Amino acid sequence: MTRPHRVAVLALPGVIAFELATPSRILECAHAVGDPPLYRVATCTVDGKPVRTSTDFGITVEHGPELLATADTVVIPATHGSNLAETEGRLPQEVADALALIRPGTRLVSICTGAFVLAAAGLLDGRPATTHWMHTDNFRRLFPKVQLNPDVLFVDDGDVLTSGGVAAGVDLCLHLVRRDHGSAVANRVARRCIVPPWREGGQAQYVDLPVPDEGSEGTAAARAWALERLGEPLALRDLAAKSGMSVRTFTRRFREETGVSPGQWLIRQRAHRARELLEGSEMTVDRIAREVGFGTAASMRTHVRESLGVAPSAYRRTFRTVGAE
Repeated sequence: MTRPHRVAVLALPGVIAFELATPSRILECAHAVGDPPLYRVATCTVDGKPVRTSTDFGITVEHGPELLATADTVVIPATHGSNLAETEGRLPQEVADALALIRPGTRLVSICTGAFVLAAAGLLDGRPATTHWMHTDNFRRLFPKVQLNPDVLFVDDGDVLTSGGVAAGVDLCLHLVRRDHGSAVANRVARRCIVPPWREGGQAQYVDLPVPDEGSEGTAAARAWALERLGEPLALRDLAAKSGMSVRTFTRRFREETGVSPGQWLIRQRAHRARELLEGSEMTVDRIAREVGFGTAASMRTHVRESLGVAPSAYRRTFRTVGAE
C-alpha cells in the first residue's frame, strides 16, 4: 500500500489560525470513506514549543523542526504582527535553521504572507509568486528579485506554490489535491468541505463587489443557465435576456460580479469542463471540443494550453498516470 503524502505545516509566532488549519482541513479530506488517507498533515514549530496565534489564544504542537526533514510538502501559513521577514526581509536564525532541515526536492507551499518567509529564505528569487494584494508594495520593496503577481489567487511554479490570503489558501490546497490525484478526488473534497470545487489560479484575487440595487438578482441566473449549455453557441444577447438586462448593463454587472467579461468567463468554464472530460472520459479531443463548445480541436488546444499550460493530450497523459499510480 502506498504511504500517505506527508505534509508539514510550520506554525510561526503570530500565525493566523484559519490559514494554519486550512491544509489539514482540506488535504485530510482527500480520501473516500474506508480508503486509506492520501495525505498525513502534521504541525510543528521551530523549537517544538507553543506559539501565540494572531488572536487571543496560543497553540501547542507535538513536533519540532525535525518534522520538516521528513516531509514531502512543507506549508508556511500566514502570520500577522511582528515578523522580521515582513518588516526587514530577513529570517530569525531559528527559522532559518528550521528551513535548512528541509530536504532538496520537497514541495514548498505558502499561504498569504507566508510568501515573505520563503522569499526571505531566498527560495523565490527569480521565480513567479503571489501573496495577499494588500502587501504588494512592501513585498516588492523587500524582495525585488521575485516575480510577484499580486492579481492572482495562487501561483504554481512546480515545486514552489504560493497563494493569496484566506480563501485563496483553500483554492491552493484543492489545487494540490487536483494536481496529485485528479479532479474527481478534488471535487469530492470540495463537496465535503462545502467550498467551490475550482477557481483557477489566474482568477482575480480582489473583485470589488457592489451592493446590488434593491430587487436586482444580478447575473447568477444567466451563469447557471450557461453552465448547463456550454456545448451550445451562447450569444451575449441571450445571456443578457436571461437576466432581464440590456447587453450593456449585463456586461457591466457581469464584470462587477465576477471580475472578468462574459466571454472570458465562458472560456474558463469550457476549459474547466474540458479538463474534467480529459481526465474522466475516453472521448477524443475533437469530441470533447464539440461537447464543451470550443467547436474545433485546434480552438480547444489553444484555450486549454492557456489555462493549464500544457496541451490537452499531455494533460490527459499526466492525470491518467496519476490515477493509475
